Amino acid sequence: MAGLLRGTNAILFVCLGNICRSPMAEGIFRTMAQQNGLGEIHVDSAGTGDWHIGKPPDRRAIAKAAEHGVDISGLRARQLAAGDFDRFDLILTMDSANFDNVTAAAPATRHDRIHRFMQLALDRTEDVPDPYYGGPEGFEQVYRMLTEASAALQARMAG
Repeated sequence: MAGLLRGTNAILFVCLGNICRSPMAEGIFRTMAQQNGLGEIHVDSAGTGDWHIGKPPDRRAIAKAAEHGVDISGLRARQLAAGDFDRFDLILTMDSANFDNVTAAAPATRHDRIHRFMQLALDRTEDVPDPYYGGPEGFEQVYRMLTEASAALQARMAG
């Protein structure tokens, strides 16, 4: 683990549409990294699908993040690009389906950069559930999961 995280300075979070989970992860991780003095880390997010390119995060994701002091309102959805496999040291997916899609799109020489976020950060095999079709409780659950995983990953990166 330490070898994998040593020298990590660019992290990409990936979900399906890049309007709920991955922009929340990006905002949470970036805010925590600044608060923790982690240094210069480039953090971004993307989706495996192209439905929301150029659109802001879901209003419920923006509201949930803002409720916790994290501003993601300026983010815009984008689709995972071939160049991301070279630009990012870690590509962290929100669930197993996106892990499979990202791995299938990546050159074999870059598979070591792709991980499920919860598994890498917390050694848990659970997915971060997509809150899109649910209510506010789903966004709160996702926010808590992403915060816990971000804190754990940053502690491992610092230590």
